[in-house]
Amino acid sequence: MLNTIIKFILIFLLIFTPIVFGSVELWAFSVMELGILLVVILWAIQSAIDHKQLAMGLNAELRTSTSKLCCLFLALFLLLILFQMLPLPSGIIKAISPKTFALRNSLISDLSPLTFHLSFVPFATKIEFFKWLTLSAFFLFLLNWKPLNKSIIHHLVLTVMLVGIAESLYGMLEFFSGHRRILNLGLEISSVTGTFVNRNYFAGYLLMVIPLSLGYFFSRSAVQRSRFMSWRHRLSSLDGKSLLIAFGIVLMILGLLFSASRMGIVSLLLSFSLISFLFRESQKGQKFSKSVVLIFGLALLWAVWIGVDAVISRFFTASESFKDRWMFWVNTFQIFKDFPLLGSGLGTFAHIFPTYRSFHIRGLITHAENDFLQLLSEVGVIGVGLLLIVFIFLFLRAVLAIRSMHSGDPKKYIGIGGMVGILALIFHSLVERNIQVPANAFLYTFIFALILRVSLAKKGEELLW
Repeated sequence: MLNTIIKFILIFLLIFTPIVFGSVELWAFSVMELGILLVVILWAIQSAIDHKQLAMGLNAELRTSTSKLCCLFLALFLLLILFQMLPLPSGIIKAISPKTFALRNSLISDLSPLTFHLSFVPFATKIEFFKWLTLSAFFLFLLNWKPLNKSIIHHLVLTVMLVGIAESLYGMLEFFSGHRRILNLGLEISSVTGTFVNRNYFAGYLLMVIPLSLGYFFSRSAVQRSRFMSWRHRLSSLDGKSLLIAFGIVLMILGLLFSASRMGIVSLLLSFSLISFLFRESQKGQKFSKSVVLIFGLALLWAVWIGVDAVISRFFTASESFKDRWMFWVNTFQIFKDFPLLGSGLGTFAHIFPTYRSFHIRGLITHAENDFLQLLSEVGVIGVGLLLIVFIFLFLRAVLAIRSMHSGDPKKYIGIGGMVGILALIFHSLVERNIQVPANAFLYTFIFALILRVSLAKKGEELLW
């Protein structure tokens, strides 16, 4: 019963986080954190009731290497963030971060020894710390939750896909109806954004959902591949549910195109190019998957029929937008140069950036238009290095495991779809804010853990599929 409750909480979080404006508000991501905490507590209770669950949760190789390495490097990263919030003697601060000492010392008149924090705004760092802590716990929970079998995975993936379709439909209805509002907000939208407050947040969300949905679609038709030799025969044999899934994917592509997010559209094109290559039937000499091209072609034709003038016109202003972003990046890199090892403090970018801003702009700058450069300025080389090591290790393990699967294995398509979605979001985040959006960070964590569970399932777990 506890596992059933956990499943429904996960479904609730997958629905809740994007619908409430991407969970960017304090109350929304607080609900997300409480939901994750409840899931972890229920899992711990279930593990205590059945003490063998942890021992039987995954195969020995996955448990001893993947889970332990995740725990180690994520724990080191979280300890680094805690270290940023600790009050340290001024002498230590001067030794490990001279710029922090200089800036702090310039704000006081008393030259007597004081204790300083590495983080310039410890409260902001504390908020971000709890976000990373809950998402890390969520990731480790998904890696070790025994009941995460074929049935539950399909329910969760189907939930993600339905939410993506609903977001796209709602966004297009609001935009093309002329109402152009987001739920009860008075903010007027200039493109399709779903319930997200920003077109790029919405595009980043769909960049993960669309490839995963394509993987789910192909996993359903994997059995038919052995029964039908021609792709035309397979297309004509699709059942009603598969056709609805394909139609939903087309709707999500339309939603992303009409979001007019330039980098989102470029990332979508690259992800479809990669998927069409990875989903091809190489044993038949195919260079690309015709089914993937057909789905994208139908969406593109529909978009052209509706009218894409506004979308195309935004690309003519790309050079001006890039010039603005370049100034953001130059100033952010200057922050990193002053705090290279340990950063200025996680979550402190909006507070410290005005000190380094070299241009005039109206309003408050809250992000650097590059998730990774901003993270580098906040946690330094050490923090980014810890995260990079665990990401590369886990991603390569998933890639090698998926490559070893045969072409008719349904898990292969879900794994590839999830990986392409992750890569698309990372590429999009090079010029946008994405991973900092709680809804996108939650879905990113879910998909990453999902592809690891799917790809590293051994023969002993084949019955689950």
